[in-house]
Amino acid sequence: MKNRVIKAALAAAVVAVSLAIPAVRAGQVDLGVSISDGRLRSFYLAVGDHYRVAPRLVVDYRTRYRLADEELPVVFFLAARAQVAPQAVIALRMKKQSWFGIALHFGLSPEIFFVPVGLERIGPPYGNAYGYYRKYGRAGDWRKLSLGDREVVDLVNLRFLSEYHGLAPDAIIGLRGRGQGFVGIHDEIGRGKGKGPKAPEPKAGPKPRGRRK
Repeated sequence: MKNRVIKAALAAAVVAVSLAIPAVRAGQVDLGVSISDGRLRSFYLAVGDHYRVAPRLVVDYRTRYRLADEELPVVFFLAARAQVAPQAVIALRMKKQSWFGIALHFGLSPEIFFVPVGLERIGPPYGNAYGYYRKYGRAGDWRKLSLGDREVVDLVNLRFLSEYHGLAPDAIIGLRGRGQGFVGIHDEIGRGKGKGPKAPEPKAGPKPRGRRK
């Protein structure tokens, strides 16, 4: 009798899990708040998925610390690279430190902000940053390179969307060059309107996490 009860309980648990899976796959993840804008919801879920943090935490940081949507990937990117809790990054940001200054605080090299691009000429908003990178970074002289907050946000989101969607950075640069914000770029790619060349597989290191299927 006891074994039958246990088996019945296990069967019920399996059924409950199987019923829950379609909801998660459909993007019905509880973010803790009601978000009517589907583009924002998708962007928050993508940030949480890519950086392996709870979507609720992404939204909590957005509202509690009044961060811009496009700053959220920066918080989790720096935390992952520095191997610290996101709160450690936020604490420094709340003290008015620049994103670049926070990276240096944790001993991170400016090199982390750049991904290889195939474009010979890179226009706004990436032209200046990649100009410095090609002049100093390739020679390993990172001391002469400094990035403003806007440049860091642009570079981190370039890496984030390129890795998440599996597209070459050049495609993201092209969309950004048309003046689109990253929430809009993410939405456009997700709807199949921003297709471009696939990103090459990384030569070393862990494989970046892609989109949920």
